Amino acid sequence: MREICEVLGFTRSNFYYQPKIDTSEDVLRAEIEKLAAAYPTYGYRRITHLLVKAGYAVGYRRIARLMKAENLSVAVRRACQTTHSTDGLRPWINHLKTLEVCRCDQVWVGDITYVRLKGHFIYLALLMDVFTRMIKGWKLSQHLTQSLTLNPLREALGQSVPEIHHSDQGVQYLSKAYLSTLRRHGVEISVAPRGCPWENGYAERLIRTLKEEEVDLNDYQDIHEARERISHFITQVYHQKRPHSALGYLTPVEFQRKNLS
Repeated sequence: MREICEVLGFTRSNFYYQPKIDTSEDVLRAEIEKLAAAYPTYGYRRITHLLVKAGYAVGYRRIARLMKAENLSVAVRRACQTTHSTDGLRPWINHLKTLEVCRCDQVWVGDITYVRLKGHFIYLALLMDVFTRMIKGWKLSQHLTQSLTLNPLREALGQSVPEIHHSDQGVQYLSKAYLSTLRRHGVEISVAPRGCPWENGYAERLIRTLKEEEVDLNDYQDIHEARERISHFITQVYHQKRPHSALGYLTPVEFQRKNLS
């Protein structure tokens, strides 16, 4: 190795030097939010492993502290405490497995994804009626806070109320505020098992459509442009122009009108 360094004109210390990745609080928060959006059921240990694998010199305690400060901690025990005793030993059940969806507002599904901007990510929460494929509510935010999911839920409930609400086990959907809002409206709670994203398949397909037909085709300059373009896609394209095979190749607006007439 000494001979190689002499030929290249390097010292051995320069040859072995690897630049350090910026581990400032702001950088770590952005990376943690990105990973939490992609893996909403991961706790601080798994998030730490992913960061270390990506080259960040971080430990469990630091990541746990940052996740707690950003309200991203996944705590199954706390989520279970928000349920009533009548929920039984396994409160989180997927009620959609054997359910035939046959009417409007029978089932709403919710999920979160991230949208890439220049140098950072923002987060999109969606709420969809399974029968009509109409998007009942959505919100775009800089951060994975409780309001990301709670605000569109409250707005949607002001228009109609579903029989069942289905989601994954992301902390935003199992928070005390979110669950109490659903229960206050008499909504049955359905949850996909951990590590089984396909059991929230309706929402997954909606996100894939949005990504493939809008988000991935554009280079948003800021959150304002992203919000404007995504709003246009949802209201003008997805709802009114895009036919769905599951709806007999009608648009959601056409299908809803047909089933409400």
